[in-house]
Amino acid sequence: MTTANKKHSLLVVEDDPDNTTLLTTYFSGHGFAVETAARGEAALEAARKRPPDLVLLDIHLAGAMDGLQLCQALRLSPRTSHVPIIFLTERSAQSDRVTGLGAGAQDYVTKPFDVEELRLRVKNLIARTERENMVDPRTGLPTGRLIDEQLQRAAGRPGWSVLECQIDSFRPFLDVNGFVAGDDVLKFAGHLVREVVEAAGTPEDFIGHPSNEVFLVLTRAADTGGLSARLTQRFNSEVQAHYGFREREQGFIQIRDERAPLMTLNITTRPA
Repeated sequence: MTTANKKHSLLVVEDDPDNTTLLTTYFSGHGFAVETAARGEAALEAARKRPPDLVLLDIHLAGAMDGLQLCQALRLSPRTSHVPIIFLTERSAQSDRVTGLGAGAQDYVTKPFDVEELRLRVKNLIARTERENMVDPRTGLPTGRLIDEQLQRAAGRPGWSVLECQIDSFRPFLDVNGFVAGDDVLKFAGHLVREVVEAAGTPEDFIGHPSNEVFLVLTRAADTGGLSARLTQRFNSEVQAHYGFREREQGFIQIRDERAPLMTLNITTRPA
């Protein structure tokens, strides 16, 4: 999948059912993948599990965690610290705007709002986040300075490890199949790493995409060997779906007069 037709994801955190329905229907109709949560705790869990491209967040949330507290929690979590947030609220006082932006939100929209204007704000903020090299638009994973910030934060702290995941033989695949197929492999790899880290890592683990065929996992998992083995086994098995039957049978791809092996995942582990 190319960047141009990437389906962006929204997490709508709103405890008013009517507003939730309105936002879900409208943004889904404009090509967004929308997930919803009515409570701060559920929203935090959902965002850590599948970080969205943007969060629409109502300050007035029932339960133990209000919108401001959720915003602060998202900013403190390595997995969601980069996700842009737009506050939705009925408050219009300047002090409330300052409080919301001070909690870490990038924008602030007062109810009632125009949904078309809100969509443009969402679209522009996601584009700006990608343009500033904060996320890789193909995988939706943090890149550039966001990775550096998380590595610096964990440096020297006990219990943190770095898994550098290199896709071997990605370049030959790209030469034969082109950039669209290559982007599909990267999207698959990003999804797989998220899924495995969610199952075998910890809620605070960070996943980045520093360069084309390299993914990085900053983890506090006790069994990094088991996490690495799980990532390697699943990738090496499931990546075969990106090859043709003949290539899978022979175990290589032909590039002019040379043979290149099929893609595999090579993981190097080191302390943070």
